Amino acid sequence: MHAPHKILATLLLSLVVCGAATGQAGRRASAPNTAERAVTLNVIAAREDGSVGGLRVTAKEVSVYDGGIEQTIQSFAPDPSPARIVLLVDNSLTLRADVDKLAQVAREFAYEIYEGDQLMVVGYDEKPEIVVDWTDDAKKVEAALPTLRKRGDPRLFDAFNAVIQDALQPFASGVRKRIVVLVGDGLDRGSQTQFAGILSQLQAEDITVYALQIPDRTGGALRRDRLKAGQVVQQLVEGTGGRIFTLNEPGESAKMICDELRNNRYVLAYAPSIYTYTEARRILVAADPGISVRFKTIMK
Repeated sequence: MHAPHKILATLLLSLVVCGAATGQAGRRASAPNTAERAVTLNVIAAREDGSVGGLRVTAKEVSVYDGGIEQTIQSFAPDPSPARIVLLVDNSLTLRADVDKLAQVAREFAYEIYEGDQLMVVGYDEKPEIVVDWTDDAKKVEAALPTLRKRGDPRLFDAFNAVIQDALQPFASGVRKRIVVLVGDGLDRGSQTQFAGILSQLQAEDITVYALQIPDRTGGALRRDRLKAGQVVQQLVEGTGGRIFTLNEPGESAKMICDELRNNRYVLAYAPSIYTYTEARRILVAADPGISVRFKTIMK
């Protein structure tokens, strides 16, 4: 979407603010303690020419609108903090990729993560299994990869639920960058967990999903009352502010994801000048021409 002077990107957040002791609902122009009302957004911002380092994006080059009103940005700062990255690998029997290719993806990430980052590899079919627990040791990852094998049906949503609850939620209070890299085609067969619940959890926990997308083994077949496999991947990624890559160049994809997390991730903070107690708000973030911005959205 384009505006006369800015390039706009939309962030739809269900920000429902609880009422005060009076129990009244409505709008107010201000509140006594702005720090308590501060909104922080994890934003990917990058110059479209690919430059980083000394050419960081600055607060003067972005704007934020809440409820149609431009807000004063309190801070817009690079976030060089370490990441926790779960590589969630579909190793079900009919996946259109062999075990060697799946292992190569894990190997590439093991050598591309930055200092301080930690990687976990989880394979899933009927159930998720930890292939490699949290580590920054590439040799440890290499040694575990021969245990990858293909069997069974892909219960993707159950695997996501387990990763969120058991692997990433424990870091909620201390790690801003919690990432899932899905290696698969998005097909789910037999999960007890529902897709909408997974997307909601990811957004509530501020977990970003990237994908190395494998061609849909169903050929894009329609599924009654269910999303196509490709739609699952698209909505998980777009809904959490990630990106989709193909499996063709896993080394390049791993490098781009790790570089982006370390070099192009920012924290934007502002205190809404007008806020509501009960209404969902539409938040817009704008960037000057030549700058792309990306962040989570909520699907309607």
